[in-house]
Amino acid sequence: MTRTVQVRKPARWSRLKALAISTGMMSLMVPNPVLAQEKIMRTLTVTGRGTEMAATSLAQIRLGVEAQGKTANEVQQEVARRSNSVVTLLKARNVERLETTGINLSPTYRYDSGTQTLTGYTASNIVSFRIATEKAGSVLDEAVKAGATRIDSVSFVASDAAIATAHKAALRKATQNAQEQADAVLSALGLVRRDVVNIQIGGAFTPPPRPVFAEADALKQAAAAPTPVIGGDQQVEASVTLQISY
Repeated sequence: MTRTVQVRKPARWSRLKALAISTGMMSLMVPNPVLAQEKIMRTLTVTGRGTEMAATSLAQIRLGVEAQGKTANEVQQEVARRSNSVVTLLKARNVERLETTGINLSPTYRYDSGTQTLTGYTASNIVSFRIATEKAGSVLDEAVKAGATRIDSVSFVASDAAIATAHKAALRKATQNAQEQADAVLSALGLVRRDVVNIQIGGAFTPPPRPVFAEADALKQAAAAPTPVIGGDQQVEASVTLQISY
């Protein structure tokens, strides 16, 4: 007679087998860090730049009073008298952003055979302001008549609204430029641009306006003929950085 013998495995073995199966299932559920890293690395970062011109409507002017004399007190009083007349005129013309940008008092010397001799003093008072470009010429002439003896610079700027409009246009150009760069690189590699996963917008940049310096003869001719002042355009720049998947 054949006898069948059934061998029972210990309970500990069953628990180990169940744990092994469970652990295997868990390992299948854990993301593969290599695949995750590969997915993150499949992006291209490009920065595009755009430029737009904004029509200027304001003149930024720096002018002032300069005088020379024998004593510091004499020179300072003369500069103060003329400066008050100029400032009073500018306030009456409702100029914008009127402010003092420089005050100076310094001695002057004569040098003879290595010997330094004090000859007097030079003083100046400089102010800056903004005014509509079409009014700049007449204000310059009036300022000279009121006592201004120097025009340091005249530059042209756009209004805040015009700069904001130009900035939006520059941003559109910068975005298009970034996309074109990405397409050129990916096309060369046989890849295709997919989604934009991150966007960074750079702040607007407006290079400082190029000043126009007045020549010495301009002051002499100011009383004879109106000073012509013609504005131009101001450049506005923007940048956009895109992170694009492929």
